[in-house]
Amino acid sequence: MATSNRPEAGGGHVCGIDTAMEVIGGKWKVLILWALHQQPHRRFGELRRLVPGITEKVLASHLREMEADGVVDRVAHDEVPPRVEYALTKDGIRLNEALEPLAAWGRDRADATP
Repeated sequence: MATSNRPEAGGGHVCGIDTAMEVIGGKWKVLILWALHQQPHRRFGELRRLVPGITEKVLASHLREMEADGVVDRVAHDEVPPRVEYALTKDGIRLNEALEPLAAWGRDRADATP
C-alpha cells in the first residue's frame, strides 16, 4: 500500500469502509478517479485540467499512491517525446462503480439545497 502507517491487511480494520477510505481519502483522489472513469486513458496535463485547483505536486503524489494501491495503472509509451497515460485498473473500475451511489446521493442533495 502507498502509505506506510496503514495497518497490515486484515489487522485493525473495523469494516470495509475504513479500508476503502485509506485508498480514496483526501480531497482529490475521488475526483481523479472520476476523471479517469470518464475516459479510459488520460495524460497528466489532462488530469490537471480536469481537477481544477490541484497542484502538479499533489496530482503526481496521488497518482503514485493510487498506482501503489492498485486502482490506477501508469502506462509509459516508448516514444519521443515521452508519453505517459493513466487508466483505471479493474479494481479502480470496481471502486468507481461503488462510488456511483454516493455521487447520486450528492447530486440529489445538491438539487434539494436552496
